Amino acid sequence: MEFGHPYAILRPVRSGNTFEETIEHLLQAIKLGLFPRGEKLPPERDLAVHLGVSRATLRDALAELQRAGYLEIRRGRYGGTYILGSPHLADGAAGPLDPEACQDVLVFRAVVEPAAAELAARADLSASARQHLQTCLTDVQQADESTYRTRDARFHIAVAELAGSPSLVAAVADVRARASALLDQIPLLSTNLDHSNAQHSALAEAVLRGDPVRAEALMRSHLEGTASLLRGFLP
Repeated sequence: MEFGHPYAILRPVRSGNTFEETIEHLLQAIKLGLFPRGEKLPPERDLAVHLGVSRATLRDALAELQRAGYLEIRRGRYGGTYILGSPHLADGAAGPLDPEACQDVLVFRAVVEPAAAELAARADLSASARQHLQTCLTDVQQADESTYRTRDARFHIAVAELAGSPSLVAAVADVRARASALLDQIPLLSTNLDHSNAQHSALAEAVLRGDPVRAEALMRSHLEGTASLLRGFLP
């Protein structure tokens, strides 16, 4: 490959969070100027092959970035996906994400929440504890965009509650509040919400089945998806 070609720098997707990591890599390429403002992205077929994702996943990512104001998809003879750059923050937004604050939250979450999921799966759960987790899962699955963040946070805290440690619950509640403040500064992406809910369901099943290894791994993978989005939207 010739020097200076974007594909020499744009990394393939490696994790199971293919949609979120595709968003991250495309945003990084835009911010690095690999795809300058006003230029057209490579054909979907080529870009999907390079990223190692399906064309359906790539199209979902491009559609979400178009809705967020980063891309413009044009039809017709000169159609294609064109770079608009980074949109300005909306009036009243909290400002650009702080990279240090974001990294601190991501590191702390990666420590406490997988541990909480593992401990919850090891716990001898009462009927009321099981019902509490199921209720929180149903609530987040039924949430619309206006209520999703709060119900998502409540589900994560419910997992910690089942672990039986008030200190751990407090730590998860604190880091989740900080994570929510960061997530409020980036767009809600419908494909990500669908993926997150599928992960929530699998996580709840692992906890209720008493599978600590799978619960810990599912929580870790779930958090990595969120981390990919936040890193992608970092200034």
